[in-house]
Amino acid sequence: MLTIYNTLTRKKEDFVPINPNEVRMYVCGPTVYDYFHIGNARSFIMSDVLRRYLEYKGFNVKYIMNLTDIDDKIIKKANEEKISAKQVAEKYTAAFFEDLEKLKVRRASIHPKATEHIHEIIDFIEQLEKNGFAYNVNGNVFYDVAKFNEYGKLSGKKLDELDAGARVDVNEEKKNPLDFSLWKKAKEGEPFWDSPWGKGRPGWHIECSAMSCKHLGETFDIHAGGNDLIFPHHENEIAQSEAANKKKFVNYWIHFGFLNINNEKMSKSLGNFFTARDVLKLYSAESIRLLFSQTHYRGPLEFNDELLESAKRGLEKFDNLIDKLSLLPNPLPKGEGISPNFDFQSYYKNFEAAMDDDLNTPQAVAVLFDFVRDVNKTIAENENLPPEFYLNVKEFLSKTAQGVLGIIDLEKSDIQGGSIEKELIELLIHLRNDARKEKNFALSDKIRDGLNELGIELKDSKDGTTYKRAKK
Repeated sequence: MLTIYNTLTRKKEDFVPINPNEVRMYVCGPTVYDYFHIGNARSFIMSDVLRRYLEYKGFNVKYIMNLTDIDDKIIKKANEEKISAKQVAEKYTAAFFEDLEKLKVRRASIHPKATEHIHEIIDFIEQLEKNGFAYNVNGNVFYDVAKFNEYGKLSGKKLDELDAGARVDVNEEKKNPLDFSLWKKAKEGEPFWDSPWGKGRPGWHIECSAMSCKHLGETFDIHAGGNDLIFPHHENEIAQSEAANKKKFVNYWIHFGFLNINNEKMSKSLGNFFTARDVLKLYSAESIRLLFSQTHYRGPLEFNDELLESAKRGLEKFDNLIDKLSLLPNPLPKGEGISPNFDFQSYYKNFEAAMDDDLNTPQAVAVLFDFVRDVNKTIAENENLPPEFYLNVKEFLSKTAQGVLGIIDLEKSDIQGGSIEKELIELLIHLRNDARKEKNFALSDKIRDGLNELGIELKDSKDGTTYKRAKK
């Protein structure tokens, strides 16, 4: 049974979806005004791991990740770049999907855009007005926080103790400084839509409520996002959705911990800000995903080159085993071989036990490293292993390390046997060996360095020269 720590109840709970075999899940996506940073990437990757594991367990997952494509930040960027807000959103939406793909994050079932749901947003605000939770002041519509008795139940904050903070708009039109915008009256030169309250655009919080309820229903299973969204964003989503629909909004709230640089939360103001795009130039998606998986999703994650290098070295253990598998004939010949006493089911059981325990990816990774170690030992101790053994090894890695965690890519195995590429590399190695015998070290080094620039690493030993693709 999968257990999940629910931010709403502050305890681990057995995960029981509303509909058996189906999970409806919403994850807060980006505001598309810039390239997303590596801290955002943690939320996207760990949400992806959760979705993959739910699918591994046999659930059909309807996975929604929104795109906020109209916002103050987008308008500000449009003014800076002297282009329209729509052009800014389109530019960074395309960049978002490019970087998501590079990180091996699967696309959501639907990526709804705020600008494509204006009608639903207006209907949602009208329902809040009808239920007495919204008020209009000269074309600006606000949510009346004092009317919602359970405000603060997600964050644990009490209404009478809250002051207008940095993330809350201070506005003299509000009844209460904690009241938040549902509809913003258009300023001159800003994008706008017609509404019952005049020309304007939606507030940030109402966008998620309207889009999640449209695509997942008024009550759904999982809502996930970074810790920084608990208050006020997710708190406000609950207040809006439950006031409008008079139903429980979400059953399980999942939040991901902050990413720290040198023990400080990453932020632009501290100058320790890295985009995912920049980090991907230096390290592979697999290295980043392994690093993220080696820390529990709820805890803070230290992020630095030393830890990334360590993750990269850890991946070499998987890569070396995959290299061995890639050298096997395809298809494998039929034959009995000597069947080893290798209990594959125990590794599946241990992997699932770790993941079922509130997505304990560090323990799951430890199980995978144990598996690789034990497989290598079995191969070293047995000369004639049956084809089924290798097929079972590949299947386990495919389902767990690749299918769930996304830290390896079996399809992108090094050099496929029988390919022209393999033959050319082996020809160059043969020429290099001849050059070394003739003490033509200049040519030998030139071949080695040239292959290295192409991403092919050579390794010389007493048994000859082997090669593999270099991993970032």
